[in-house]
Amino acid sequence: MARKKQEIILENVVIESVAAEGKALARIDGTVLFVQFAVPGDIVDVKVTKKKKNYMEGYILRLVKPSEHRLEPFCKHFGVCGGCKWQPLPYQMQLQAKQQQVYDQLVRIGHLTVPEISPIVASDNTTYYRNKLEFTFSQRRWLNEGEDPDSFTPEERCGLGFHVGRFFDKVLDIEKCYLQKEPSNSIRLFIKKYAIDNGLTFFNIREHEGFLRNMFIRTTEKGEVMLIICFYHEDVKARTALLDAVSEQFPQIVSLYYVINPKANDSIADQECILYKGDEAIYETMENLRFKIGPKSFYQTNSPQAYKLYSLAREYAALTGSETVYDLYTGTGTIAQFVSDKASKVIGIEYVPEAIEDARVNARNNGITNCEFFAGDMKDILTDEFVSEHGKPDVIILDPPRAGIHPDVAQVILNAAPSRMVYVSCNPASQARDLEILCKDYHITAVRPVDMFPHTHHVENVVALERN
Repeated sequence: MARKKQEIILENVVIESVAAEGKALARIDGTVLFVQFAVPGDIVDVKVTKKKKNYMEGYILRLVKPSEHRLEPFCKHFGVCGGCKWQPLPYQMQLQAKQQQVYDQLVRIGHLTVPEISPIVASDNTTYYRNKLEFTFSQRRWLNEGEDPDSFTPEERCGLGFHVGRFFDKVLDIEKCYLQKEPSNSIRLFIKKYAIDNGLTFFNIREHEGFLRNMFIRTTEKGEVMLIICFYHEDVKARTALLDAVSEQFPQIVSLYYVINPKANDSIADQECILYKGDEAIYETMENLRFKIGPKSFYQTNSPQAYKLYSLAREYAALTGSETVYDLYTGTGTIAQFVSDKASKVIGIEYVPEAIEDARVNARNNGITNCEFFAGDMKDILTDEFVSEHGKPDVIILDPPRAGIHPDVAQVILNAAPSRMVYVSCNPASQARDLEILCKDYHITAVRPVDMFPHTHHVENVVALERN
C-alpha cells in the first residue's frame, strides 16, 4: 500500500526577495523556499508542493502580514490566469528584479566578464501594451472556486480566454484583460455572446470536436485592428454569418481573416490564412519606416518598447555607413531596415518564409534598396559558403528565439569574424550560454536590459561585443 505524503505547512515565513521565473524567495533553516505571488516583506503561511534536497516550492496558504510594498492586483483573474504574475509588485521593484536577473545570468551563473550593466529601459505603459493576443474557445472552461459544474448549462460551461498554467486542456474565461487596448475586450465578448446565442459549438481539446477553436487580435498604435478566427472544420453558413456580424459591429477591423484548422494543435504557422474582408495587412510605423504586419508576421508585441529596443541595438552597432551588416533572425526585417540608412548593405535571414516576403515588401515600400532577405533554417542558410558569396559582415546583429543560437551558427559567426556584434535576447540564460562561446574571440563592451513585458518576469537584453 502506497504511503501518503505528509502535508507540510510552514507558518510565518518572511519573504526576502524576488527570485527567478516570477517567484519570490525565503529561507527555512538554510533551505531555499520559492513562493508564487509573494512580495518581499510579506509574512505568509506556505503550503509546500515540492520538497527537494536543496530547495522547496509552495504557495501562499494565508497572508499573515502583507508587505508595505504589496499592491492590490488590478485584474480579477490574477492568480488563476497564468499572466501578469507581478501585479502585487511595484513597478520599480519589477525593474530591479529584471536588472538583477540579467546580472545573475551573465555574471553570477554565466561567469562572463561584463562592464557595469546599464539601467534597464522602463516601459512607458504598464497596462494595455500588447499589440497581439490569442484567445482559445473551450467547451469546458476552468471553474472558479465555489462554482458547481452540475449547476451550469452547457452554454454556461463555455469559455473564451487563456489557457490556465499547467493544464493544457483548461481555459479561463476572461471578462477583462489589461494587456491589449480596446476594442480587444469588446471583440472577444461580442464573439462569445454571438456564438452562444447562435448555437455555435466551442472546441473540446480532449475530444477534438467543436466548431470555434481560437482567435487572434492584432492592433497598431494608430488603432488599426486585424482579427483572425480559427475554426476546427468548415461550415460556410455559420462561418459567414459570424464573420459578417463581427465585421459590422466593429468597423475598426480593417483586416479580417479566417483559418480552417483540423489538425491536433492550435498553431497556424502551417495553415492557410484566408482573407475574408478588408486589407491583407495592418501597418506599424517607426521613425520614417512603415512595416507590414500580416496574420503570421512576427512583430515585437510592445510597439513603443520595440522602438527603444531597436534604437539601442542601432546605437550599439555603431555604424558609420560603410559596413556590411548581417541581421540574423530578422523576422519581418524590422531591425535590418531600421539600421539600413547607416549601413552599406544589410543581409537579413529568417526561417519563416512569410516573414521574409513581408520583409521584402516592407523594404520595397520604404524605398530601401540595400537590404537582401533570405528564408531558411539559420544553421542551413548561414554557412561559410554563404558568407563567401554575400560578403563578410562587418557587424552582426542577432535576435534569436528563446532557445538561442545553434552551435553551428555560433561557429560560422566566429569564422566570419565581424568587428562588432549586437546580441538581442528574450532569454538571458540562453544568451549567457551563447556569449560564452562567442567570447572566445570577443569581449563584451555594453549590456542593457529592456522591459518589454511589465508585470511578468520576462526581460529583453541587449549586449554589444567587439572582436579581441
